[in-house]
Amino acid sequence: MGLFDRLIRRRAKGGPALDPTFGDPELALLIERGAAGDWPGVRAVLEQARDQADLVTMVDLVSDLSGTQVWLAQAVEQHPEDDLALLVAGARQLVWGWEARSNAQAKYVGADQWKVFGERLERAEEQLFEVAERQPDWLGPWYFLQITGRGVSVPKEAAARRFEAAVRRHPHHAASHRQRLQQLCAKWGGSHEEMHAFARASMLAAPEGSPLGELVAYAHIEHWLALDRGEDSRYMCSPAVARSLHEAAERSIWHPDAVRGRTWAGAHNTFAMAFSLCGERQAAHRVFTELDGRVTKSPWGYLGDPVTVYTRRRDAAA
Repeated sequence: MGLFDRLIRRRAKGGPALDPTFGDPELALLIERGAAGDWPGVRAVLEQARDQADLVTMVDLVSDLSGTQVWLAQAVEQHPEDDLALLVAGARQLVWGWEARSNAQAKYVGADQWKVFGERLERAEEQLFEVAERQPDWLGPWYFLQITGRGVSVPKEAAARRFEAAVRRHPHHAASHRQRLQQLCAKWGGSHEEMHAFARASMLAAPEGSPLGELVAYAHIEHWLALDRGEDSRYMCSPAVARSLHEAAERSIWHPDAVRGRTWAGAHNTFAMAFSLCGERQAAHRVFTELDGRVTKSPWGYLGDPVTVYTRRRDAAA
């Protein structure tokens, strides 16, 4: 039984499932081939990408698979002219670097971890910049360079240029906007004011029905996470935050023009968590119902095991 079949069966039994494929059988096939170290098979699926944004989604999935750096390095060595192989290898070096660093606060990261982290991110940057030079129209290198840039602490102006390079190639690419939002968080040297302003401006600049309304919800979650206990709930449960979340949902996931692409469940999970934290149970219940057990790692991972947290919040909203 394949990954897609297992996830569908679990949801059919009423159990939420962490689904990196977003319920898409083609993405499930991509993961299974990647887990098997089958570069020709992976490449065949990547070649079916609908557009540059879809290619980024696919590459992101493969790069998150443990151990892929081994056979990806071999693919690059055997096919040095293969830009797709180089892109996926660079993305994997980036993820592999963050694995070495771990999710611990910086003060708890050891010297050896920092060294490996830096070496892997440096290699990722080399590969991604090479792809960007070879394929100037590709979105992928600039999307992943936003993440490496945060890791190696590029100056603010350089970080902004990487985001601008991404959106020149795909103006309303939701994932690139999420990376820019992270860059503007207080924890990465930005501020709550910058973060919220960017989220709202991006939502309003996009066509109604665009998933970019998710940025508003994500900004409130990040703000909530940065506050002390007590202050965080007062902020998140305020009428202003509730109004902001409803406006963003109506302009994005609940708008009649909203299109559910492969990754639609990502924005829905963000709104589900934000409405839940805000105490907007009816709105949260609506989103949970639409999700029907499709759980994403982000943002639930902020609160613990994604499936456990999702289930608890879903049941509370019901």
